[in-house]
Amino acid sequence: QVQVAESGGGLVQAGGSLRLSCAASGSIFSINGMSWFRQAPGKQRELVAGMTSGGDTNYADSVRGRFSISRDNAKSTVYLQMNSLKPEDTAVYYCKIVLRPKPTPGLAVYWGQGIQVTVSS
Repeated sequence: QVQVAESGGGLVQAGGSLRLSCAASGSIFSINGMSWFRQAPGKQRELVAGMTSGGDTNYADSVRGRFSISRDNAKSTVYLQMNSLKPEDTAVYYCKIVLRPKPTPGLAVYWGQGIQVTVSS
């Protein structure tokens, strides 16, 4: 069984910073891609940032230069450092982890429960 838990959201003023964390735990053989998505009210869920197992990253144009994704493989954790936050960054943020659980040979996708980030103007 695999669990995914997010932390670090909250309320911040425009121009401030937050750091989100997402940790996977349980019967994990290996972790592949780790990424962050967000969904604002009335909008579709969108990719914010992603990182492959090899360390390659990609970012949405709207956050490039302000957000940074990183991972700690030893802790099975992915982070999202968010700087220079804007009111339009307000959304529920979800982590997505692609991993190989024990003992199955295939890959599985796990989502975090979602965490609220609110940026006030």
